[in-house]
Amino acid sequence: MNSPAPDRHGLPQCVVNCAVYERGGARREIGLDEISDVLAHDGDNFIWVGLYEPEDAILDKLQEEFCLHDLAVEDAQNAHQRPKIETYGNSLFIVVHTAQSVDSHIRFGESHIFVGPRYLVTVRHGASTSYAPARARYERDADDLPHGPGAALYTVLDLIVDNFMPIVQEFSQDLNELEQDVFAEEFRSETVKRLYDLKRELTRLRMAVSPLQDILGQLTRTRTTLIDDESQLYFRDVLDHAVRLNETTDTLREMLTAAMSVNLSLVTIHQGEVVKRLAGWAALLAAPTLITSWYGMNFTHMPELDGRYSYWIMIGLVALVCVGLFVLLRRAKWL
Repeated sequence: MNSPAPDRHGLPQCVVNCAVYERGGARREIGLDEISDVLAHDGDNFIWVGLYEPEDAILDKLQEEFCLHDLAVEDAQNAHQRPKIETYGNSLFIVVHTAQSVDSHIRFGESHIFVGPRYLVTVRHGASTSYAPARARYERDADDLPHGPGAALYTVLDLIVDNFMPIVQEFSQDLNELEQDVFAEEFRSETVKRLYDLKRELTRLRMAVSPLQDILGQLTRTRTTLIDDESQLYFRDVLDHAVRLNETTDTLREMLTAAMSVNLSLVTIHQGEVVKRLAGWAALLAAPTLITSWYGMNFTHMPELDGRYSYWIMIGLVALVCVGLFVLLRRAKWL
């Protein structure tokens, strides 16, 4: 495998950000080899490293610099982890799922986050927007936000939750557009297919959103040096957004299920109306068929066959029966 192309400060391409943050939001970029030197000196600063689909060698390097736990590094090297939060001594390891809307389809990814007393490491896999806006917000609102990796973690999780909002709104808009097709009189297989695809993606979205409640709930309840009382106020705000997001997702799933049921019910009702009309016309045709077949048996002694007006009387009788049946079926709304 080829080595990543070097970037500023000798950083590999997969290292999106590697910087020291002082109190007040002052930022200074450093190389990976400088991390241990910065941590060796006491200070009111912390290091924020952002990675995107890094090679194992980069994670091994960060494990050496930050003394990360082997199990956490192993999880970060392999995507497709379940959302969770683990405690390793005085550090946290968090796995969350992310999502992006690409060409009207939802693409899912993962973010693995290492949080320590003086560091924050984010590892993105798959579909995930850059965390540059979170870093910019931390630097811009340094005077308002608490200082340290806990506050930086808040900006990252808040960005992840906010990124789900446009996707849920897009689902809601698609569902509103499908309502016209759902209540259309004619059956369209494309409508059912779109409803199924929408529900499938919404179910996968809920699997990504729902665990965020548990993770954020644990962060708001956990008393650690990483998250002080002031920071927990911000995490509770993110938790509130996640709860509302999850409730909206559940509501959309229920509406989609109802829409599919209503569509199938309307199709069944429409088919029943068609069957009723066919049965009504079949009854109208059955009356003259029965009468004319009676006289097609060629019995020798049928006195009415010798009458002068028997033919016209029979035509009138058939017409009268048909008209009577038509009126009855029309009143019964079978025709």
